[in-house]
Amino acid sequence: MDTLITYGIGGVICLFFLMGYLKSLKKKEARAREAAEKGKLFSEGPKAQHPHIDNNYCIGCGTCTSVCPEGDVLAMIGGKAVIVNGHKCIGHGLCADACPVGAITMVMASPSMAADMPYLTPEYETTVPNLFIVGELGGLALIKNAVNQGRDCVDTIAARLKANGAAQPVPGVHDLLVIGAGPAGISASLRAIENKLNYLTIERDEIGGTVAKYPRQKLVMTSPVEFPMYGKFKKMQLSKENLLAFWDMILNRADFNVSTGEKVEDVKRGEDGIFNVTTVNNQYRARAVILALGKAGEPRKLGVKGEELPKVMYRLIEADHYINKKILVVGGGDSAVEAAMGLVCQTGNQVTVSYRSERFSRIKERNANRIEDFMRSGKLKVLFNSNPVEFKAESVIIDVNGSKQEIANDFVWIFAGGTPPNGFLKKIGVGFGARDLTIEASKEAKNAAAERKQLAQAAAAPSR
Repeated sequence: MDTLITYGIGGVICLFFLMGYLKSLKKKEARAREAAEKGKLFSEGPKAQHPHIDNNYCIGCGTCTSVCPEGDVLAMIGGKAVIVNGHKCIGHGLCADACPVGAITMVMASPSMAADMPYLTPEYETTVPNLFIVGELGGLALIKNAVNQGRDCVDTIAARLKANGAAQPVPGVHDLLVIGAGPAGISASLRAIENKLNYLTIERDEIGGTVAKYPRQKLVMTSPVEFPMYGKFKKMQLSKENLLAFWDMILNRADFNVSTGEKVEDVKRGEDGIFNVTTVNNQYRARAVILALGKAGEPRKLGVKGEELPKVMYRLIEADHYINKKILVVGGGDSAVEAAMGLVCQTGNQVTVSYRSERFSRIKERNANRIEDFMRSGKLKVLFNSNPVEFKAESVIIDVNGSKQEIANDFVWIFAGGTPPNGFLKKIGVGFGARDLTIEASKEAKNAAAERKQLAQAAAAPSR
């Protein structure tokens, strides 16, 4: 009898915890479905690299949903991992690394979503032989991806040059010309040095690319990555200044061969396979070319009356240079909200954000939480469903829900994105339209899982 009572008490305790666990699962799934509905409302789907989940292999452990730095990209619904906010994914790949059964592979968006992206082979080669694209221009965000692509792309070029035999050096012809000195271009250049290639890097602006244009002290998310001529770079987060100083240290050590102030106007491949690259100031020849241009291109303008005024700007570097000013920030992305929050923290500034949508939907979770706090405290004013109509010397006119308002203003920052250099790419012969890698990714996931199973079985087999 005592045994039955003991079993009964144990059963009640187990049932209590089981009910609590099932209740928590229901709450998680409800939040996931809510996030999925929000994702449908504000997103057309993944724009570039994103996780592909093979449900035949997913065991529903939920590890992938907990490691993503961008918040609710993935969620558990029906016991399986699903993409609920694909537009937030910027390609960290931590979900794929964390999956214990290899059910997740990072793939590109479907052809319909990537119709305005250059076609690239797995080696990052365009439709023009020996013309490569690396970094964000090819659809992949993150410094880690840019570094990996630049490094691997040069390995491909070096292997081809070696396979074709040591060609006789031609005066004025480089083995490789790297266009762009951002993360991808720097990585490619350093790898070229390691491979003893005759290379040259040219850059329109300053070394560092997009990173050099970030606001001062902006935190840069990185991941462990193998950096040429340095080794494993393990820091996960550092400031813009620290990252530029790190690159500067390596480049000085490596005797970096770069020419700045070189805006490229044309790239043509001759019948002999040699590229002729024309810049504003010079002409260069090379056997292979890597385009590491970045995706932003020129800042996108609104076409609003008065936009040519000197007080209207498109990039914020030093927020602390502006105090006691009335400021308008136009835009609803991460760059806009980060600039607004940086400016409102300076002495005496009154900052208003104008955003055309009804809410912020495409910003990182940490930015969403911070700007909510600023709005709640009254430090920052946000006008949703609004568009600037006219910029004047001492004011701006804004259309808010169909009603025009004029507010005093000293400075305007516009963050409407950039115009990607698609016209330039098409001009030099680069084809557009990416492959749908979903089927290939599923096959890769299955092969990876099978290989792990074989290794486990081999390790468990008794030795003879």
